[in-house]
Amino acid sequence: MRKRMFGNSGLETSVIGYGGWPMGRGMYGDFDDDEAIRAARASYEEGVTLFDTAAVYGWGYGENLMGKALKGIRENVVLVTKGAREWVRDNPDRRSATVSDSDPKRLLTSIDESLKRLQTDYIDLFLIHWPDHNRAFSEPMDALEKAKAAGKIRYTGVSNFSVEMMAESRDSSPIVTNQIGYHIFDRRPEAEVMPFVKENGMGIMAYGSLSHGLLTGTWDADKTFSEDDWRRGGANFGINSWGPENLAANVAVVEKLKVIAADHGKTIPQLAIAWVLANETVSVALAGSVTPGEATDNIGGDWEMSPELKNEIDDLVISEGSGVGMPGMEIAT
Repeated sequence: MRKRMFGNSGLETSVIGYGGWPMGRGMYGDFDDDEAIRAARASYEEGVTLFDTAAVYGWGYGENLMGKALKGIRENVVLVTKGAREWVRDNPDRRSATVSDSDPKRLLTSIDESLKRLQTDYIDLFLIHWPDHNRAFSEPMDALEKAKAAGKIRYTGVSNFSVEMMAESRDSSPIVTNQIGYHIFDRRPEAEVMPFVKENGMGIMAYGSLSHGLLTGTWDADKTFSEDDWRRGGANFGINSWGPENLAANVAVVEKLKVIAADHGKTIPQLAIAWVLANETVSVALAGSVTPGEATDNIGGDWEMSPELKNEIDDLVISEGSGVGMPGMEIAT
């Protein structure tokens, strides 16, 4: 698999990363733990070197499962996790009510908790999951620098931050990435976030490469979600790609994308991932999977898409898609 650097940081990654959000039980519907572990291992065996998770995925469950999946290969991978997103820990019925809280003392404690769940003594790349608007961004960055000095983390980054938030964060810590949603149905980061990242020697971690499932090619216009699935209702970080008013149109677009993919000997997930990687500011495209078959299919997204093909896809989505996130539209932070 091809490799890319996070800008000029010296940190290298496979161009496709294993996205661990679906491992967070209670967030993406039901799955089998053992199958999910096999999916992560299959990704590693196919050349994936970056594995991404977060404390809040399944309220700790995702990190626990990721730790099991990486047992025996931990030293060979770039392990990414995220924090400063808190939840109610003593009441299971209220755990879904999460809030951004980057209090430095709590953040340092949470890093220790993540290390324990992940069964490791260091994290390669630690990200502030969502901005905390109640304090200066220097506060959590200073805390991460302390964790770095203690050998608990190697590199720092952010997730879902605006240009202004990244600039302020960089005053206190040399962040190497901003992890942000980017896929065929959402190009909003192209306007401001990606140019800033490129100009400052950083790299983008693109999450939602498969539009959180829409680009798997398995949905129909009557797609429904279980109660324990965050996608229920259609909201998608400020856009509404699969809301009731948009789903049918976008499923129809996906059907046409399937034909384009087949014409190039690819599946729709492989087309979607290659589209993300066609942007040179992207260091790694994250793709989640909870079965080995899904994982293996995702690996096929490591191919170079021509500018002509990318333009063809963009023209189709812009002309026929509904609820699409376009450059210049506001990004929720």
